[in-house]
Amino acid sequence: MLLQVRHLRISFRTGKKETVEAVKGISFDIPHNSTVALVGESGSGKSVSSLAVMGLLPPQTALVDRDSSVLFEGREVLHQPEASRRAMCGKEIAMIFQEPMSSLNPVFTVGFQIGEVLRLHMGMNRRAARARTLELLEEVGIPDPAARMDAYPGQMSGGQQQRVMIAMAIACNPKLLIADEPTTALDVTIQKQIMELIAGLQKKHRMSVLFITHDLGLVAEIADQVVVMRHGEVREAGDARAVFAEPKDLYTRALLHCRPSLDARPRRLPVIADYMQGGALAPQPERQRGTAPGDEIVLEVQGLKKSFWLREGLFGKREFQALKGVSFKLARGKTLGVVGESGSGKSTLGLTLLRLHQASGGSVLFEGRDLLAMSAQEFQPFKRRIQIIFQNPYASLNPRFTVGQILLEPMRLHGIGATDAERSRMALALLERVGLPQQAYHRYPHEFSGGQRQRIAIARCLTMKPQILVCDESVSALDVSVQAQVLNLLQDLQDEYGLSYIFISHDLSVVKYISDQVLVMHQGEAVEMADSDQLYRHPQHPYTRSLLAAIPKAA
Repeated sequence: MLLQVRHLRISFRTGKKETVEAVKGISFDIPHNSTVALVGESGSGKSVSSLAVMGLLPPQTALVDRDSSVLFEGREVLHQPEASRRAMCGKEIAMIFQEPMSSLNPVFTVGFQIGEVLRLHMGMNRRAARARTLELLEEVGIPDPAARMDAYPGQMSGGQQQRVMIAMAIACNPKLLIADEPTTALDVTIQKQIMELIAGLQKKHRMSVLFITHDLGLVAEIADQVVVMRHGEVREAGDARAVFAEPKDLYTRALLHCRPSLDARPRRLPVIADYMQGGALAPQPERQRGTAPGDEIVLEVQGLKKSFWLREGLFGKREFQALKGVSFKLARGKTLGVVGESGSGKSTLGLTLLRLHQASGGSVLFEGRDLLAMSAQEFQPFKRRIQIIFQNPYASLNPRFTVGQILLEPMRLHGIGATDAERSRMALALLERVGLPQQAYHRYPHEFSGGQRQRIAIARCLTMKPQILVCDESVSALDVSVQAQVLNLLQDLQDEYGLSYIFISHDLSVVKYISDQVLVMHQGEAVEMADSDQLYRHPQHPYTRSLLAAIPKAA
């Protein structure tokens, strides 16, 4: 057995005497030359467990129980001297982190950073390290590796940054590779490439992989064994095929079924609580999606263009066309899904519609008036009618404001409500509408989970009583059960208020579930648009077919 985790128990100090137990005595094994998936939602303890193996827990706050044991090839890892631990982690055990841009140093080239690992752990000189770095970049599929070696992380796409992290991790031919949510923020095609790359490297180098994720469907194709965690405990463990075919634990079943399916569109998605109560769930009626010729059009976009000017050389600049004449119509009370890879122009489209980017051409007709041709003063009344929910709920809420202040500010700016007392009543009613207690009104954003913060962001949009909501990757960073809750909320709000959504996402299962129509974007162009069921059944464009082919089979 390569790695044996026994009775791992980890607590964190939250005050002078208070502690909270994050991992509650878990045990699991990783055999030689195998892939083990550690699956669970945020807060389940899966990442904390991997950090304990790597020796990366903060010593000031993390407490590892004395009876805990982590054996690597029979050697106790937890109680090693720091120098021995550092020599092992990075060379024999390596880790790929979730967010490559936070893990790579932005002021050093990627070649230097990979070479640093080789010089530190393998004792190579600079010339040998550079030659080996070139081989590694080529092995992980970086295009034109000789040129990209001297690029900085900020000059590379998210998928390329993750490939650099993988190159750095396998540089010393480790026996165990820990991949902590390595594909969470990536598009479906890049996600498939990274998964195939990790699986290929695992077979080629005969190393073991501990793959950490919150998405059971993602690991169905690569994992030999699955360990399901919840609230710091192992709920189920076993052969991957057996776990997927006949999950024994209610929580495992919930994780498998909370994610939207390509085959069904229930009126409400099940959430974890539905399964944990036990018993069979009542069958849900199907929600009908699609458009009809008589639907009232609320927004018409014609030939929308957006260019950015990039510095080139000392005095030169070149034009980058992010949007190349995109056109579509949005019906009242309907959802238009917008899909495509990073760099396709999805988010630029949403931001340009709201005039957060200045358009380079085209028109956006709202009730017959061109929003792009208006002056700032003319556009002011229209701002409240088209709102946006951003991807990152951690960055989109002011951390210095209470939730009450966050909700009251836009109402004051737009003259909604006669007094602050009236606005407060409206804000409290909105909090209840999005499923938050009234006590949340006086609390700060950092006191809430990611899903709760996204609910606050939705409530903030609703203070404006909008007609159109642009959802820019608004559920992509959420666990599957929290994602289901937010999607159900968006459905309820659409049913109640007749809202129209522009739903931007790289998750094709979610888009299929919530959209009436789907717009496929590629390199700034709209290459295909059709009703969602029709597009998923009979995609016409080769790019659309490649996107659909990249969806994990278990999704």
